Order: sequence, then structure tokens, then C-alpha cells
Amino acid sequence: MTRNNANLIFPSTYSCPVEEVNDRTYRTSRYYTPTYICFYNPNYLKHIIFTVINDLTYDQRMQRICTSLSDEGFKITLVGRGMKSSSPLKNEKYKQLRLNCFFVKGKAMYLEFNLKLFFFLLFQRCDAVCAVDLDTILPCYFASAIKSTKRIYDAHELFTEQKEIITRPQIHKLWLKVEKYAVPKFRFGYTVNLFIAEELNRRYSVEYTVIKNMPLLGTETPQVKTQPPFIIYQGAVNEGRSFETLIPAMKQVNAKLVICGDGNYFKQVKSLIRKNKFEDKIELKGYVSPDELKKITPTAYVAVTLFENTGLNQYQSLANRFFDYIMAGVPQVCVGYPEYEAINDKYHIAYLIYNTNTDTIAAALNNLMNDDVLYNNLRKNCLKARKELNWQSEEKVLINFYNNVFEIK
Repeated sequence: MTRNNANLIFPSTYSCPVEEVNDRTYRTSRYYTPTYICFYNPNYLKHIIFTVINDLTYDQRMQRICTSLSDEGFKITLVGRGMKSSSPLKNEKYKQLRLNCFFVKGKAMYLEFNLKLFFFLLFQRCDAVCAVDLDTILPCYFASAIKSTKRIYDAHELFTEQKEIITRPQIHKLWLKVEKYAVPKFRFGYTVNLFIAEELNRRYSVEYTVIKNMPLLGTETPQVKTQPPFIIYQGAVNEGRSFETLIPAMKQVNAKLVICGDGNYFKQVKSLIRKNKFEDKIELKGYVSPDELKKITPTAYVAVTLFENTGLNQYQSLANRFFDYIMAGVPQVCVGYPEYEAINDKYHIAYLIYNTNTDTIAAALNNLMNDDVLYNNLRKNCLKARKELNWQSEEKVLINFYNNVFEIK
């Protein structure tokens, strides 16, 4: 019997001692003292609504979080934004829904989605709402304040320090106001690394838990590498990811680059590929489903995790792809920023670089691809490290966090 289904077998254990429980299998009387001990999850079927502004299809972190909490006995609803290009949702253990918007980008889209999300939350019965990043925090705050429900903030990144925000002064000022107004009102929260937790504490005196964004450890063995070898980039194709220097660097590298993802810099990447006449050398796959990505990534020879040193969000990042590459057994060229350097000092799984200039990237890729001893050592270390750097480890922190949320009044 698991903690979760104990609640189904002993439906009245919330309100009465074990010896008073009657059910179809075990009966009590004054002649019988039960020796069966009933363990149950007091948070069974607590309903949590998670809110994101993406369309749910490619958000692996939220898929892991929602699945883990569903397995633990929570009732989960994940709400996102519907788009014309959205793929049909797969069946999951939790409820998923999309709020369709007329506007597809810009301020109008943010305003429309936030208003629709607010009214949706206002009329939903739940025990808690979780705002995932700053772009859904206001409707979560106002709806939870009106209904007196618990609220949680999941900071996937230091939102106000993204390059696409800090380089636009008026937009930056607006998001800082949102952050300053809302974050202190979220007593409960968690984020992806220690720096962001400490920075939010410095700014707003909130004590947030760290839950790293790591992939599930599977039973499969990483595949033999595809020949000829190729380099992979997976994740958001956004500003600040060093595409301006990575793409020209490919002139000096004798391998193909495969880019899996989409984002606000996708059109510019297409232009860079045309400008450098790399249509045959760089493949833009666009959005790739998580299931398909799990098949592609392990076949890559080398991977890249690159960020410009523009804003704290880039410099103090700890990207999903960094751990995905480790899980796939793929050595990577990675920026030597503090969070990555700390992990690499312990596990030795990446070739670190300390600037993202074109020549630096090219030299690192060539060294990693041509030095068999270095490459094999890093790959071997990846296969060891993934036994520790996986979601099964972080999941325990997540479950403990949510159990504590509902225990604290």
C-alpha cells in the first residue's frame, strides 16, 4: 500500500482514530485489535493550479513537477496559453488546459492573457496557485488574495535581468515594478539555483528553496554517436545565447550544427545562417517535442551551453540543457560562469570557456572534438555524474516543499 492509496482504503482516517475505521476489507470490534498501521498523505487531493505563459508542449520542467506532485497524491492543473501553432496535448497524470488569446505577442498579448488567467483563477476551486515566472505573477496574486488561498512563486530565472529586458529601459522599469510589488507577497517560493534565491532574499527578504532543473534518470544507455559527428544546441533560441558568435565560429569547425528550439531570436538566427552561407552546415529544427529530443541529443558528439555576459540572469544562469547534456552522456562546451564552474569543479563534465568570442568558441569545439583522451574522460564523467544530477534527487526537495506549504498556516 502506498501513502496515496491509503486514503482510498481508509477514507475516514482524517477525522477518527484507526481503530474506529470500518471498510470493506478490515473491520473492527471490541474483540479485535487491528495490527495494520495506516499511513496516509494528509495532502491527498490538495488542488494546486500552476500557471505558465507558454503553450505547455515543450515545458519539460513543468511536466516533471506536475507529474511528481500527481504521483504524490496532489490534484494538479497546469494552465498555459493556446496558440495557432500549438500541438495537441499529450495525456498526462494531471489536468492541462490552454487559454486562447487573440493577440500573439507584445504588450497586448501579455495583458490579454493575464486578464483571462485572472478570471479563470477567480472562479476555480483550489488550495493553492503557483505563478511560474514573473509574467503570470499578478493574476495569481490578485486571485489568491481575493479567495484567501495559498500562493507560491516558481522563479525559473531572474526574470528582470534577461538581456531582452535590461536592454529596453522602459520595459525593464515596468518589470522591476511588477517584481517589487508582487514577489514580497509570495511567502512560499523556489528557484533553480542558489544565486537567484540569495538575490531575491537580498531584494525582498524572501526565503526561497532551491530546486534545480534536472532531467529524469532513465534506464536507457546513451547511444553510440552518429557519424559524421554533429554539434547540438537545444533550448530557447533567444537573445543572449551567443548565436551572433557561435554561427560564425562554425566556419572554423568541421562539423554540422543542429539547433533544436525556437524563440525571440529565431528570425535573426535564420538571417545569420544565410549571411554566412551555412544553409547546408547548420540545421534549424525549430520546436522539438521532449520525447523526440531525448532521441536526438544522445546521438550528438558535442553540445553547447552559451550565454552572453549581459545581465545577472545570463551570468548566474543554470540552464536545463546543461543537465540534459550530462544525462545524455554528451560532453559540452560551456561558459565558465559561477554556477556551471561550481558543478564542473566537482564532476568534470564540460569544457569551460570564459568568453564567447568567435575564435574562443571555435577553438574549444575543435579541441573537444579532436582530443580523444579529453573527450572520453568527459563522456565517462557525464555517465557517472548523471547518477546524482537527476530529477529523482530534486523531486524529494519538491515534495517536501509542498508538504510544508500545506502544513504551515
